Amino acid sequence: MRNSTIKLAANAVLAIAAILCVRSAVAQGNYEIQVYGAATVPPKTLMTELHSNFTPEGQKYYINGVIPTNHQEHETLELTQGITSWSEIGFYVFTSEQDGHGVQWVGDHIRPRVRAPDSWHLPVGLSLSTEIGYQRAAYSPDTWTWEIRPIIDKTAGRWYFAVNPALERTLHGPDVNQGLGFSPAAKVSYDFTRVVSGGVEYYADYGRLGAFDSLHYQQQQIFVVTDLNTSPKWEINIGVGVGSTASTDHLIVKGILGRRFDWGRKSAIE
Repeated sequence: MRNSTIKLAANAVLAIAAILCVRSAVAQGNYEIQVYGAATVPPKTLMTELHSNFTPEGQKYYINGVIPTNHQEHETLELTQGITSWSEIGFYVFTSEQDGHGVQWVGDHIRPRVRAPDSWHLPVGLSLSTEIGYQRAAYSPDTWTWEIRPIIDKTAGRWYFAVNPALERTLHGPDVNQGLGFSPAAKVSYDFTRVVSGGVEYYADYGRLGAFDSLHYQQQQIFVVTDLNTSPKWEINIGVGVGSTASTDHLIVKGILGRRFDWGRKSAIE
């Protein structure tokens, strides 16, 4: 009896601690884990991508009605159509699969993007995307959100660098009055061969711009990744990430499989 009481008390403490530690983590998406490059999809080209992310170690408790992320499998379909030589539009369908919940539709987003034309002769790649969409309250308390994402990248020999200092805004949900949030992402990779690249990706959510959360409540993830450049038509990215703060899912395995399809004339990548 005494052991049962101790065990019950310990579980209660863990549950309370988890709730405190994930004050903002309930909105943590992990549906599309990617650092954007500045290039856009060429016109008359459709880029299809499947983002597959599994969380072996994540949030284990319901918080504000949000389903825990532990052992969730996220499958996201991304379709991006090139509009002009400097613009594109993307569309996302988010899904989740988990024991006890089955396969669930989570939400949809739309994302237009423009980039600096090659005629500008900038020393870096530069583009700007904006994304707006809906996600069900069972998976995010903030059901309507908006994001603007500047994208800067640079290739230097075998090295590749990319930075995405994104700003996010809740349009409907508990954080609607919190203003803009700062969620940067960055990538550094190295081409070991013509086919294999390896590197590190960093993702974070620091909280409200101008009043960042304490480190304990921030979300920060570091991924070790591999890119396989098998063909200009294919995109393959795999990685394993760890959460470096208490408010972040502790372990995530991710993969991206993409394929370009050309309509009409051949695209610039050929």
